[in-house]
Amino acid sequence: MRYIRNLGRRKVRTALTILGVTIGIWALVVFGSMANKITALVEGGSGYYEDKLIVTDATGSQGGFSAVPMSMSVTNQLRHVGGITAVAPSVMMLMDEQPSTVSMGVPAMITGQVAGADEGLEKFIIKYVAGRGLTAEDEGTKVAVLGSDIARKYDKSVGDTMTLRGVDFEVVGIMEPTLTAPDQTAQVPMHEAQRLLIASLPAFVRDNLQDFDVTTSIAAYVRDGEDPEVVAERVRAQIANVSTMTGNDFDEQVGSATSILNSILVGIAMISLVVGGLSVINTMAMSIAERTREIGIKRAIGGSRFRIVRELVTESAIIGLVGGLIGLGLGFLVVIIGNELGRASGTVLFQLTVGTAITAVAFGTILGALAGFVPALHAARLDPVAALRYE
Repeated sequence: MRYIRNLGRRKVRTALTILGVTIGIWALVVFGSMANKITALVEGGSGYYEDKLIVTDATGSQGGFSAVPMSMSVTNQLRHVGGITAVAPSVMMLMDEQPSTVSMGVPAMITGQVAGADEGLEKFIIKYVAGRGLTAEDEGTKVAVLGSDIARKYDKSVGDTMTLRGVDFEVVGIMEPTLTAPDQTAQVPMHEAQRLLIASLPAFVRDNLQDFDVTTSIAAYVRDGEDPEVVAERVRAQIANVSTMTGNDFDEQVGSATSILNSILVGIAMISLVVGGLSVINTMAMSIAERTREIGIKRAIGGSRFRIVRELVTESAIIGLVGGLIGLGLGFLVVIIGNELGRASGTVLFQLTVGTAITAVAFGTILGALAGFVPALHAARLDPVAALRYE
């Protein structure tokens, strides 16, 4: 309590100093949560591309996604490429023809794939909070499995009807949150996805395609012991006009860019923290100047330099701790409000983890202690006689 009373001598100054730390920790929590979300998306993508490669049309491929249709004959060609054990064609398209919002990661998508085509090799396992996943028997029926964000955005449950591109589908399953792309997808049987894709294309393109002969991407599963990069080179050499995306390609194209973005976000927060640290130094320096005679008395009656440093550093650490807790609370509030507002459009920007919260409070406390150490060390070195004469 003695430390609290000392800080309470100059309530306004202490409050302003705590505010400086609070702003820095608030920035760290908010930007750190945004960086966590980006990192989760990248890690989810890396997990998806593990031990397989995605084949798309070379003219429209971008980051493993393409809306340009290919012939299903490419699937048969891939089966003859050395090192590939299974192929799973799929259809992917935007849920909205003209998306009105920008999402953090993949926009809302409709996907279609024949259940079981991966032959049990898919390692990116999806679980369900309600209902079930698609089965091979669902081909020819209008059923859908929704990602967690899509289900929340449209307030859908198992048994409800979901309208996709003007066609009604019965919802048979809701996926567990993955914090990655599946949260933003609506899965339908392959043939239904093919029909939706064909209907969305211009007439001159649609007239030259058959419903069941189109795919937009093909997952090619690599045999154990084979290098996906080598298999990708074989695919490009043996099949014309295709592009491949491996795990290494994803990390190079997406991972490097997000690392830079994360560094920028954390850097902004660090700048705010430095400003907060400077305010702590200023407050402690002023406090020591006002308490010079008190410090001199403590030294004259036998108070050690270590005790003086400990007391003053503890006071500055309390400033950092209080500022850290308030900053964490405000940051948590921003994250909750931001995510709830974003869910309406399917955009979740923040992911606040326990690690981020603990780091923020600990960093604020350590920052306060370090910022108060230099003024405290100066105070401990004061000559007791000179301190007693200080006016």
